[in-house]
Amino acid sequence: MKKAIIIAALAFVSLANAQKGSVLVAGNIGYASQNTGDLKANYFEFAPKVGYQFSDNMTVGIETAVGSSKNSDRVGNVIVEHKENDFRLGAFLRYSQPLAGVFSIFGDLGVGMQSAKSSNNIPFSKEIKGDGFYIGLVPAVGVDLKKGFCLNFSIGGLGYDSLKNDGASDATNTFAFTFGKQASVGISKNF
Repeated sequence: MKKAIIIAALAFVSLANAQKGSVLVAGNIGYASQNTGDLKANYFEFAPKVGYQFSDNMTVGIETAVGSSKNSDRVGNVIVEHKENDFRLGAFLRYSQPLAGVFSIFGDLGVGMQSAKSSNNIPFSKEIKGDGFYIGLVPAVGVDLKKGFCLNFSIGGLGYDSLKNDGASDATNTFAFTFGKQASVGISKNF
């Protein structure tokens, strides 16, 4: 039993030290689709990250997200299609802590700027553009798959964002507490 504890402790320490000075590449891809008769809604998002692990537990880097949604709504006998494209670019700070075996927990704090552009198929309507900022905290669990690959699982987070459309007098401010309401699965690789 003592030998097993010593071997596990050595493996734990070597795993933690192997990450210092490495480059982290991570990301999520999301897709959602909903159909009700002839009304449709689709959403796609790609969110990559690149960071440098400057200590055994801390990583700092750049994150971005590109999203696109398209949905339709019935107004009388006419189907109106709405399209929106959004973009985020910011920095993140990750604190990670290895657990027993292949598991680790981590939290990502991200902050940055965002922009959005929306339009619809109504004649003579104009495109609406907006920009603002975001901040978010996402806790997650990682499962080491060997050779620096890790599957990441989160079940929500905490976020605040502000988006002001061109010509609008006020910004739309959103606070989100999404623990248990959403889930995401991502993959990361340490080089």
